[in-house]
Amino acid sequence: MQDALDRCVKHLIAERNAWPHTVSNYCREIAQFMTFAQGQGVMAWEAVTPALLRQWLAQLYNQGYVKASVVRRISELRAFYTYLRRHDLVTTNPVQAISAPKLPQRLPRPLSREEIDLLLAAPDAATPQGQRDRAMLELLYAGGLRVSELLALDLNQVDLTQGQVRVLGKGAKERVALIGRPASEALRGYLADGRVKLAGAAPRKSPAVFLNRFGQRLSVSMFTRTLSDYAAEVGIEHKVTPHMFRHSFATHLLDGGADLRSVQELLGHEQASTTQIYTQVSQNQLRETVLKAHPRARKDPTA
Repeated sequence: MQDALDRCVKHLIAERNAWPHTVSNYCREIAQFMTFAQGQGVMAWEAVTPALLRQWLAQLYNQGYVKASVVRRISELRAFYTYLRRHDLVTTNPVQAISAPKLPQRLPRPLSREEIDLLLAAPDAATPQGQRDRAMLELLYAGGLRVSELLALDLNQVDLTQGQVRVLGKGAKERVALIGRPASEALRGYLADGRVKLAGAAPRKSPAVFLNRFGQRLSVSMFTRTLSDYAAEVGIEHKVTPHMFRHSFATHLLDGGADLRSVQELLGHEQASTTQIYTQVSQNQLRETVLKAHPRARKDPTA
């Protein structure tokens, strides 16, 4: 069983250009099911049955797994069995007999313009780390980048003359992210000063744009913790994640009159349906504005 899983993982890396984080989750969670199956005396993928799968799903629910985690595991197993069938490693796909639970559609939560302004002003520009953090936050918001795209940036992907950066998105698809003057100026200042100081701590020079205090590429976990600290510092009480900057980028563009196709291109979405969720967010915000501001829209006209 492990050999088939190893072959599938190599396929994901070599032929599908899957993200390392995706591959890691996939490998770990398929292996979790494999361990369960072997504990039930099933030693081959061909021997897995729908009944065994339902038993495993029941165990996940009993252990407190949320629906989203269960749905993801079913999806991973379905994709894995598709690979096994395609390579003649099994003759049937037992996952086809399993129905995934329905998930409610959750709208992404953008940050308000006021919250964005507070966060952008939070880093201390007198320190190398502060210059770096300001440049990262500006880039996230200005370019609608994923945090993985941001932290994977190398120096040769930055063009400050044109005000743009080349990023590698999901599936190793390249796109150009346009950045405005504030982001360009913040990045230029960091590269000229803060990065030089951070790079001096490393015995070997890194091509990464954003460095930690040891002169090496900054990790996602470290940046996420830093962002949480800034949010607490400026008084934002709800959880703030790096991906909220991407949500805010899309929502604020639509609020400002950008067309859906342009936002789709800027986000690097293959399908327009992926981008359309932001139109719902934008409409919800407009509705809230009307309810708060229009005298005939209030529940209590005298309020």
